[in-house]
Amino acid sequence: MYSFGSRVRYSEIGHHGTMTLPGLINYFQDCSTFQSEDIGLGVKELKKRKKAWILSYWQVIIERFPKMGEQVTVGTFATGFKGLYGDRNFFMNDEQGNRIACANSIWVFMDMEKGRPAKPGDEDILPYGMEPPLEMVYEGRKIRLPESSEDFPSFPVQKYHIDTNEHVNNCQYVQMALEVLPDEINVRQLRVEYKKSAVYGDIICPKVAFETERTVVELCDKNGNLYAVIEFK
Repeated sequence: MYSFGSRVRYSEIGHHGTMTLPGLINYFQDCSTFQSEDIGLGVKELKKRKKAWILSYWQVIIERFPKMGEQVTVGTFATGFKGLYGDRNFFMNDEQGNRIACANSIWVFMDMEKGRPAKPGDEDILPYGMEPPLEMVYEGRKIRLPESSEDFPSFPVQKYHIDTNEHVNNCQYVQMALEVLPDEINVRQLRVEYKKSAVYGDIICPKVAFETERTVVELCDKNGNLYAVIEFK
């Protein structure tokens, strides 16, 4: 297990004085990145080898959003590797050790030069180790698409959306989906299924379905092909 302690910053909160959903996701992303850097499999090393672990699926469960100034501990660990994929859990606890949020994620190992999945070697897996998965309600990785949805105005991918892999960062899709929604929602579970990578200059065409138990945002290209599906509950 890898973990680090932090204090919730003003730049990570919203107008309610608590951490935003993108802020929480960024903590989880940073935690896995820190672990990779510390075991010698960081961004620079994998880029040199033209390889990368690309996020395929998130399920994030939120008990509450921490307040500004609150001390938190963020942790992550691998729970399994099979074929092209790796599974990873995350958690955020408060100062008393109470669970604030947890997540399950599925990653695919990519050959960035060929633009397709590649089987990771022992050198890509063993340094992470493996631990038993967290006790949480696990949902399937496939998000059921709504039968009907409403089109919303399109917008271009901006420079600030792009990460070191030269495509839209995982968290930015969630931020886009939140910005599309006309009203603020109280999120207790987030699921994201990533379909294909958007790059700078692409046009995002969002569709939204407001259902009784969930809100689903589909971020598509001009031809209706999905970049990502985001489900809020």
